[in-house]
Order: sequence, then structure tokens, then C-alpha cells
Amino acid sequence: METRFDYHEGAPGLFRAMMGLEEYLRNCSIDHRLIHLLKLRASQINGCAYCIDMHWKDLKAIGEDEQRMYELNAWRESPFYTERERAALEWTEAVTCVRTTHVPDDVYERVKKYFSQQEIADLTGAIATINAWNRLAIASRTVPGAYKPGDYSKTA
Repeated sequence: METRFDYHEGAPGLFRAMMGLEEYLRNCSIDHRLIHLLKLRASQINGCAYCIDMHWKDLKAIGEDEQRMYELNAWRESPFYTERERAALEWTEAVTCVRTTHVPDDVYERVKKYFSQQEIADLTGAIATINAWNRLAIASRTVPGAYKPGDYSKTA
């Protein structure tokens, strides 16, 4: 696989804007580990090899249990996630698959049991951001494998 185009060079303003979203997310109301877990799950759904590679490596670097990462694709059947994480994962799937789910009311009711209004907004922002990154990486055919944990400033 070869990269089609380099969006860092082709649209540096777009890249800076996306990095601005990442800066916000680094300081938002949601735990950094949960944000990476949600980014990994959305990237799995979207089939973004680059972002799967990135968020797997970042989660491992911050000490996430590998079994939880292995089981993420089957989180509903796995005992390794808290009820709060389950609500966030379900929200992630609904927002990522918005075309088919339209983010159902019952999913919202579950997520609001565990998250405040600000946290739901931050969760949704994180999900929207990773979906945008997934689309950039997939469309440009960004090649996975070279990312180093914490290397956000160079690649996203």
C-alpha cells in the first residue's frame, strides 16, 4: 500500500485545526485512557489500519491491559469493562454509525446515567474527531506501522 496524498503538507491549516481538537481532548473532562479506548473502537468499526495501530500503541504505552484491547471488538460479551465504559462504547458505536443508528434515545439514556452533559459533549467530540481522522487516513491511504506512542504532534 502506498500513501495517496499527504494531508499534513497538502492542507496544513486543516492539520492544525485537527490538532487543536486533539489539544482540547487532552484536557477535557474524559479520562485519557477512555478516550484512546473509544478511538480504538471507532477505528475498528471504520477499518482504519493507521488509527488502530496508533491507538493500540498509545493504550499500551499508558499501561492499558492488553486483554481489554484484544477483547474490544467483542466488548458486549467481555467482562473486562465497567458499566461506565460500556455506556461510552455503546455511545461510540452509535455516533460512529450515525447513518444507520441515528443515535437512539435508549443509548443516550444509558450514557447519561454515567456521564454529565459536559462529559457527553466531550465524548461526542472525541468520537467525531477520531471519525474525521479515520476518514483522512483511509482516504489518503496513510500507511500504518511507523507511529511511535505519544507522537501526536507529527501524526494523528
